[in-house]
Amino acid sequence: MTLQAIRPSHFPWFRYDGYSFSLGLTHGDDAWLSGHSASEYDPESGRIVVRGGMTDQARTAYAKIGAILDAAGLSFADVTRVTENVTVAGLDVYQEAAAVRAEIFGEHRPAVSTVIVDRLLRPAAFIEIEVHASAGGAAAAAGGVTEAPDGTIFLPTVLPLDERGDVVAEGDLTGQYAYCLEQADRLLRGVGSSLDAAVTTYDYTTPATRDVYRRTHAVRKERLGGAGVYPGAGGILMSRLHRPGVLVALDVTASRHPLEAVNPGWARYETLTYTPGVKAGGMLWMSGFAALDMETQQALHPGDVVAQAEVTYEAILRVLDAAGAGPEHLLSTIEYVCPEGLSAYRGVADVRKRLLREPWPASTGAICAGLLRPEFLIEVFPAAVLP
Repeated sequence: MTLQAIRPSHFPWFRYDGYSFSLGLTHGDDAWLSGHSASEYDPESGRIVVRGGMTDQARTAYAKIGAILDAAGLSFADVTRVTENVTVAGLDVYQEAAAVRAEIFGEHRPAVSTVIVDRLLRPAAFIEIEVHASAGGAAAAAGGVTEAPDGTIFLPTVLPLDERGDVVAEGDLTGQYAYCLEQADRLLRGVGSSLDAAVTTYDYTTPATRDVYRRTHAVRKERLGGAGVYPGAGGILMSRLHRPGVLVALDVTASRHPLEAVNPGWARYETLTYTPGVKAGGMLWMSGFAALDMETQQALHPGDVVAQAEVTYEAILRVLDAAGAGPEHLLSTIEYVCPEGLSAYRGVADVRKRLLREPWPASTGAICAGLLRPEFLIEVFPAAVLP
C-alpha cells in the first residue's frame, strides 16, 4: 500500500503543483491533509492573499478541506481529528471558528486539537486547519476522544484546567504538566487504554518556562513508558497559550497496537523520556527534530535556518531508515520556525525537494516564539507509514 497525493480536479484557490508538500495524502482508507488557511490567489495583484476576519477565514479553510476530502472520496463525516492552529492575534475571536466548525460537522464530533501559534506564514491569516480522515469516520468517546479504524486514538488538547475551568497549579509548570498527563491518562482509560499506549506527546509552553522545562523530565519518567517504550515528543514555545495562567498545553496520540521503539543508535536517548520513533501497527510516530549533533549535544549552524533544516531532515531520514522506511513513506511534517529564521525560510523548500520524495508529505508551517534550545531556528514534527 503506497501513499497517493490527493489532486482535486477543481481547486480554485491556487495552483497546487510545484510545492514540496501535497494538499493531502491517502494511505488506504486514510487521508492526512496539510494545514490549510484562507490563502488564495488574487489575479489582480498576482499574489497569494488572505481576506476577511476569523469567520470568513475559517469558512474558506474548511471549503478547501471539503474539496480535498471529496477528491479522496471522503467527506466531513469521515474526519477523525481536526487540528486548528490559531494565531495569538486571532485567539480572542477563536469562538467564531469554533462556530463554523460546529456548523460544518453537525452531530459528527472529531477530536479537536487547538494549537496556539504566534503567527502563520501568511501574516494576515488567523487560522490554519489540518484534518485526518478515515472511511467510515471515528468511534467517538467521552471527553472528545476519537478512535480511528486503524486503532489510532486521538485526544483533544489537554489543558491544566479543573472541572470548573479554573487553572490548576498556577505558576507551576511541573504541576500543570503532571495534571495534563493525569488527565490524558484518564481520557485514555475511558476508552480502555492508558498513557502506556501513547505514541506521541507534543507540548506547547512559553518562553518564561524555558529555564524550568527540564523539571518535566521527572514527571514524564514517573508517568510515561510503562509499557517499556517512551512516546515520541516535542516541545515548542509560544508567546501566549489558550488562556492566562496556562503554562502548558499537551497533545497526545495513542495506539491500540503494540509499541516498538525505533532508534538509529543514538545513545543520548537512553536517558531521556522520549524516543526518536515509535512503530505502532502500520505507522511510525516520531519525536520533534532540530539541528542537534546527536553525539556532542551541540546545536549546529546557529543563525542559519536552511542549514539547520538540512540537519533536521537528515535526522528524520535516519529514523525512517532504522524503521525500514524511506523518504517516500513520510506522511506529514509540521514545521515550527522562529522569527529569526523567517527571512531565509523559503530556502527550506529546496532542502525538502532535495531530501524528500514524491508524493510530498502533507505539511503545515507555523511561527513560534522560540524553541527549547535558543540556538534552534526550526523544529519538525514528522510521521510516516511503514512499508
